[in-house]
Amino acid sequence: MKPADRYRYAGIIPARYASTRFPGKPLALIGDKPMIQRVYEQASQSLDLVYVATDDQRIFDTVVSFGGKAVMTSEAHQSGTDRCAEATGRIAGETGMEPEIVINIQGDEPFVKPSQIELLKSCFNDATVEIATLIRKVQPDEPLDNPNHPKVVVDTSGNAIYFSRSVIPFVRDALPGTWHLSHTFFKHIGLYAYSTRALREITLLPRSPLEKAESLEQNRWIENGYRIRTAVTEWESIGIDTPEDLEKAVRFYYQIK
Repeated sequence: MKPADRYRYAGIIPARYASTRFPGKPLALIGDKPMIQRVYEQASQSLDLVYVATDDQRIFDTVVSFGGKAVMTSEAHQSGTDRCAEATGRIAGETGMEPEIVINIQGDEPFVKPSQIELLKSCFNDATVEIATLIRKVQPDEPLDNPNHPKVVVDTSGNAIYFSRSVIPFVRDALPGTWHLSHTFFKHIGLYAYSTRALREITLLPRSPLEKAESLEQNRWIENGYRIRTAVTEWESIGIDTPEDLEKAVRFYYQIK
């Protein structure tokens, strides 16, 4: 990384304690380290500037205890994007410089790969890109109809057209079980990057009809004319939403250790 680019990118990891399905999730242990530390260490392999943005003193203190950087943010935020926007201003106040591009790294993705972050960063080699995210080809043996795995359709330039919990597109001239033979489907991977200007702007937008219908905030951005550039990763994200997911993640950790 060129010295001038050192702080072009800031990685922000939104982390809240009061998860409905899994309270205290960021502090759950994977091996001998809390989940938030594993996310932080993975992100730090690709980024010089990484902060955890939290609304809980316990998470803040844990990050500081392992030598990481953290900022306190409001409890009122409805999304990680909103939390990133506030944290960006606080980071600028602490460092004396505002990052040009903010990368939103999920706090429950302890196995996020540095190569995925590099892939996101590469989207901004195109100066017209304002927002970027990752997608992955759905494999033939994967179910398409899981509403917890949002799908996305893209245009010929790789910009997202629409995100949905339904299967998109509908393949008219094929039986549902064979759709993957007629079309390449993409699953959304929830890593985002935004120019700081776009990040500020999108968090000021009111919730939109398509966002409300799908409960997917990225549709609000598209409805308001923002383009979301996508990049294709082969790595499946391993998110942790429940204690059962944590058990699977711990088993995976000991397999790769």
